[in-house]
This record gives sequence, structure tokens and C-alpha cells, in this order.
Amino acid sequence: MRYKPYFFILFFLTVLGIQEATAQKKKHYTDTLLLDQVQKESIKYFWDYAETNSKLARERYLTDDPSFEANKVTTGGSGFGLMSLIVGVERGFIPRDEAVSRMTTAMDFLAKADRFHGAWAHWMDGTTGKAISFGKKDDGGDIVETAFLCQGLIAVREYFKEGNDQEKSLATKADNLWKTVEWNWYTNGENAMYWHWSPNFGWEMKFKLEGYNECLITYVLGAASPTHPIPAAAYHEAWARSGAITTDKTQYGIPLVFKYNTVSGNVGPLFWVQYSYLGLDPSKLTDKYANYWELTKNQAKIMYQHAIVNPNKWKGYSEKCWGLTASYSRNADGTTGYSAHDTDNDLGVITPTAALSSFPYTPTESMKFLKYLYNEKKSEYVGIAGPYDAFSPHYNWVTKRYLAIDQGTIAPMIENYRTGLLWKLFMNAPEVKSGLINLGFHSGKYNF
Repeated sequence: MRYKPYFFILFFLTVLGIQEATAQKKKHYTDTLLLDQVQKESIKYFWDYAETNSKLARERYLTDDPSFEANKVTTGGSGFGLMSLIVGVERGFIPRDEAVSRMTTAMDFLAKADRFHGAWAHWMDGTTGKAISFGKKDDGGDIVETAFLCQGLIAVREYFKEGNDQEKSLATKADNLWKTVEWNWYTNGENAMYWHWSPNFGWEMKFKLEGYNECLITYVLGAASPTHPIPAAAYHEAWARSGAITTDKTQYGIPLVFKYNTVSGNVGPLFWVQYSYLGLDPSKLTDKYANYWELTKNQAKIMYQHAIVNPNKWKGYSEKCWGLTASYSRNADGTTGYSAHDTDNDLGVITPTAALSSFPYTPTESMKFLKYLYNEKKSEYVGIAGPYDAFSPHYNWVTKRYLAIDQGTIAPMIENYRTGLLWKLFMNAPEVKSGLINLGFHSGKYNF
């Protein structure tokens, strides 16, 4: 049987087309393009799905119910969002002038919103600026959430302070907001800091900030404040527990460095080495208690090793599928909710932000997860604003929802891995340097 010449031509062109399509697909999944893609998509949460009036971050976004709590703004998540938008501007993902306009609207909203001795509430109504209760007695100032927001405000000031008139005005607004926080009020007259103060319940919650958890940035900014500073003794006596914060304990053969605030004293959820470190650069940072690069890197390494050892035998855990932190969650009985996942509270739920926001500490291990997410599971685990909040291979479950505090650390921490942008902005702020020096920190990178 003879084939016509055009058949071979058609066959040849088809093969070429398949090869070209394959090549394009492979090009799409290079490491650099993957990093670009996950950053760009995560920033969408704070750009496409921001609260419409304040332009700040919604607490959550449900893809199956977009109107749910549409006006509930989160203070800490908004700080992460500001830093995410800076990354978006720097990488050309969002227009600079539009970002400046939106941030200016956000600053004006924050200036008029409810404040409690300068601190904002955990949640606010994005329409009115009124505080929304986070709990029965948590209806006032939240100094930790405020610290996360101020971390973003300082980054905004530093990024735009040498810009055009609109950018300089934005920088001034951000500067005024952070400087009017009364950090010293939240010591309650002690050598310590307390998380909450309520105009209705005063200090009744009595939640002292003592190490180690996600709250380090609160003490750093308290010491850095040029207007309402805290005494250095508050850091040493409360946070560092007069030196008792340190430990010789190891987990999976890796030193913990600090005693974690968990039941067994093992490492906590990974947001503990992310929230305070969007701006605070732990590399070459030390004080008399720790080498902070060892501290942060070791926690991420322990969490990675936990997935490989997989003591609970969860289906799907591996060197490419790992990462425990606070997020939406699922229980064995099928009920869902929220949980702070860690090695002691491992429910078989993986949270993408855990590994992705650990890129500075575990670049190889985090890249394995990123490739797994986008090369193998994108149709299942990635949605309109980047990776969904949580999933469980064991239960074949994924929540098609987003939380600001989880989505908001992805782009900034990946950018810190790639260029150190947010770290440089924050650490070079003069009052931040002074605050760290006041607390006894030393940095081989920023010369103090």
C-alpha cells in the first residue's frame, strides 16, 4: 500500500505541532515562571478581592459564596496585603499609580477607624471602620494584629518615600499611622506586653506575650517606636522569660533553639516563622538568646522532615507534599473548621502557605512543593487567587476558600527569597534598627 506525499507532510507537521506544544508547556513550568505565577496569583487576593470600600484585606473569601462576610476586614492580614501589593508593583503585576491610589484610600480608612490607644481591633467593618468582636472579651485593641499591620505600614513608607508627590503623601500617611500606636499602653504597667485591651473589659483577657510564638515583631516595633516605646526589660523579662526561652531540645535530630509554646514543646505551626519575618530579616540576626537564621530555618526543616517520616501515616505526605500551619481544616468525621496544625496537632491537612512562605529557609524543599502544586495538582488545588487555603490527600478533600493571613505571606516571603525586597525596606528603616539595637540584637547584614 502506498501513501501519498501529503500524508507524510501532514504527519510531519502534526508531530512538530505536538513537540512545540510540549515545549511551550515545559517552558511555562520553569522555576522562575512558577515563582512569578504563584506570586502574581496570590497577590490577586488583595487586588481583585479586596474589601470594596476600605481597599484593605477581607478576612476570608469563599469561592462558593463570595458575599460571605464581604465587609469584614482583617488588621494583620491587611498588613500582609500591603506588603504583597509592594511586590506586585515591583514586579509589574499591578499598576504603580493604581496601587498608590488604593493604598491611600486604605490609609485614610485606617485613620478614621476605631482605635484603642492607637491599636486597631483584630477585625473591622470595612464600611464603617467600627471594631468587630473577635471573641467575647476581644472587642478592643489587638496589639499583635496591629504589629503585623505596622510592619506593612513601615514597608509602604520606605518603598514610596522618595517617589512623586502622591507617593510621598502616601508614605507620610503610613508613617503617621504607625507612630500613633501606643505600644507602651499595652505593657499594662509591667515589664511585659499584653495582647488585648478592651474599653469594656480592660485587661481581663490577660494574654501575656511570652516566647516563643508568632509575636516577636510586636516587641521589636514596641522598642522601635519613637513616640510610645516600651522598655527593653519587657522583651527580656516577658518574651525571653529572663533567659528561659532557650532549649537544648531537638526534633528529628534538628535543634529547636527556643522553647515553643506548644503542649509538648515541639515546634509550632509554620506561621510562627513567617508572620514576624515578612519584614524582620532573620539571616545574620542574633541576640544573646539565639541565632535567628538557625531558629527559623530549623523549624521549616523539622516540618519538612515530619512529612517524610509521617508518623501518623497520612496518605499523600512526602518530600514534595508537606507543610503544617494554621488554616481551614478537616476532621476524621468529615466536619470542617479551623486548626493550628503542627507536629503535635497533625490532622492530615496540608496548607500551601506553609511550604511556600518558607522559601527563604527551605528553597529546595519549597520548590518541590511548588512544582507538585502546579505541575501535578493545579486543577485541584489552585484557584482564582492562587493556591486554595488547605487540602488533604488522605481524605481527598480541598477547601476552595482563602484566608488573608495565609495568602498574604506567600508573595512577600517568596520575594524575600528572590531579592530580599521587604527585608531591605523594613530592616533599613532607622527606627527599626534603633529598636533592635535597644533590645540587644546584632545584624551582620545591616551593620548594627
